[in-house]
Amino acid sequence: MSSNHWGELNEQDLRTRLLSRNGMEVGLVPVGATEQHGPHLPTATDTIIAEAICDRVAAATDCLVLPAISIACSYGHGHQLAGTVSATPELLVLMVRQYAEWAAQSGLKKLLFVNAHYGNGAALSVATDHLRYHRPDLQSNYVDWYSADPEGLAEITSDGADIHANRGETSVMLAISPDLVDTGRMLSADDPDRTEDLVFRYTATSLSTNGVTGRPSEATPELGHRLIGLAVAAIADRVERGRKETPPLTNHRVVNGDR
Repeated sequence: MSSNHWGELNEQDLRTRLLSRNGMEVGLVPVGATEQHGPHLPTATDTIIAEAICDRVAAATDCLVLPAISIACSYGHGHQLAGTVSATPELLVLMVRQYAEWAAQSGLKKLLFVNAHYGNGAALSVATDHLRYHRPDLQSNYVDWYSADPEGLAEITSDGADIHANRGETSVMLAISPDLVDTGRMLSADDPDRTEDLVFRYTATSLSTNGVTGRPSEATPELGHRLIGLAVAAIADRVERGRKETPPLTNHRVVNGDR
């Protein structure tokens, strides 16, 4: 069976696949980060989660998964906690634009960026905004895995809206890569969300004693599998609908003051 991973396909098989889909192929780009995730999770947590979600969506829908963006916007973590490697928001905007434009050269003109790090949202929004204006021949958007399904979002924010290495995220890692979770440290890593009602924004060490927001001590692999299932189903639905989607209006001209 042919791989769903762009990087595992040779040029001929990739071209044949894209041509056979007649412009209806959807590509997923995992967008993660490399940043501190408290004392119990690896710095690649967001990238690992984004890739795992994309792999499961691809298995369900037979879509393509492009190489992950693993260095993204992590300014919010500052430099006092070890492990963070960040790009500027402007650089992530350019990277996303380049992904779309280069993928289109091979015939892939529908891209969905699957994001696992809250701090990437602004750059992903700017990049896809640029593309919809300057490259109307392409279709692009992004989705945060943790908010793709309302039930999943309610669950993952149950111990704080500023999710980071919390109960939900830790549960997902226990389901995906339990060997990378330090369960001993996990049980004593709880730290409350201190962002409620704040007027301004602050880096991690002004908000958390250990880089955690929430209650990872309550994490379970069972919860992780449920959250993954909800996100995969929601994103798979977007892929299936996106394959057939066209702009609601084509070549519509504004006339007689119509808006």
